Amino acid sequence: MADRNVLGNATPAVSRRDVLRAAGALGLSFLLPPLEARAANERGGRRQKSLVTIWLEGGASQLETWDPHPGTKIGGPTKAIATSIAGVQIADTFPAIAAELSTLSVVRSLVSKEGDHERGSYFLKTGYRPDPTLRHPSLGAILVNQLPNSSLVIPQHVAIGSSQWPPRGGFLGDQLDAFRVYDPGRDVPNLKAPVDVARQTRRVSNLEVVSKAFEQGRRMQVEKTLHQHTIERALEMMSSDQLRAFQIEGESRKLRDAYGESNFGRGCLVARRLVEAGVRAVEITLSGFDTHANNFNGHRDNARVLDPALATLVRDLRERDLWQSTVVLVIGEFGRSPAINPLDGRDHWPSGFSCVVGGGGLKSGLVIGATDPEGREKNPKDPVEVADLFATIFKTFGVDGAHEVITPIGRPMAFSSGKPIARLLA
Repeated sequence: MADRNVLGNATPAVSRRDVLRAAGALGLSFLLPPLEARAANERGGRRQKSLVTIWLEGGASQLETWDPHPGTKIGGPTKAIATSIAGVQIADTFPAIAAELSTLSVVRSLVSKEGDHERGSYFLKTGYRPDPTLRHPSLGAILVNQLPNSSLVIPQHVAIGSSQWPPRGGFLGDQLDAFRVYDPGRDVPNLKAPVDVARQTRRVSNLEVVSKAFEQGRRMQVEKTLHQHTIERALEMMSSDQLRAFQIEGESRKLRDAYGESNFGRGCLVARRLVEAGVRAVEITLSGFDTHANNFNGHRDNARVLDPALATLVRDLRERDLWQSTVVLVIGEFGRSPAINPLDGRDHWPSGFSCVVGGGGLKSGLVIGATDPEGREKNPKDPVEVADLFATIFKTFGVDGAHEVITPIGRPMAFSSGKPIARLLA
């Protein structure tokens, strides 16, 4: 069960589930349509869009990633390198991303009023600050809600890696909570029956008898638990070859090495496979950015993982003609302070931090906003609101960010309170 916190909320017929279960049980999965046939076969801009979020948990320092200020008092020992965007530099620990940066855009002036990890994560995943009266849905949950893919049996909203505050369905319903994958590239746990086919069939039949008996006189209450929905989805997944999207054994050793032999690297490769299968929203977490101490070594260590994986993901999507249909967003809950503390670290900084975004038809090669290289000015030039960034992503998906939903407490709530950033839209 997902953690609960501020991020979270008759005539007999043969069903499709029965057919799938029977086929899988009899070893006839080869009769089912292959993964590639059920995915959106079109490529390029004609394909339905997906969102891949790279979540830098803990709050990555803008000064050690996308907005370095070498040779200044606030810059520390971090050096900078040129990128494929003329005149633009990023931290020298990201040479692979530097070569791919012209296919992306950098926002260096995000602003927020949330400097706490949990509240900041909530804000940067939903576009709204925490509210005690309701839970807002994450960006990915809204996209799945508005753009469901009826051909998918596997979840359409997936979170890869260990995140303390995973993306949730909020007032749109717990069924839109992200399906969590902790060990990417392996078999998804608990989706293979631990007993033989006959015994599994008896177990399912017995469970249906018990469920129907319990439902008598409690139908409305039982429906609210999503119990039967969860069972049916699980059984359908267990017999589906779409599960292969979570596995990477069929990928070449060269490509797997390019992504990197780490949980995060494998997670990025799985994300590409899920996108190829038609999954709408995937989030991959890379933690370890809460660097109140030893900031510079901590960021160097994480860069060794992030640089090859992110650059390979961008290149892989482009080479497979999936770039125009995939928005990639690299972001965390906030940035880190210009001041270097006595522990050689940086503290929380929600004003003037950075993100990288691209693909999906968004404009590339842009750098928006600027921070003071001397650290005297707290507020960045050309500030960008988080809600505006979200409204921009909704726009590129064709989703109306101003669309209002009536929440369970009867309150109308728009998907976004922001306005699209015109210069990012193609």
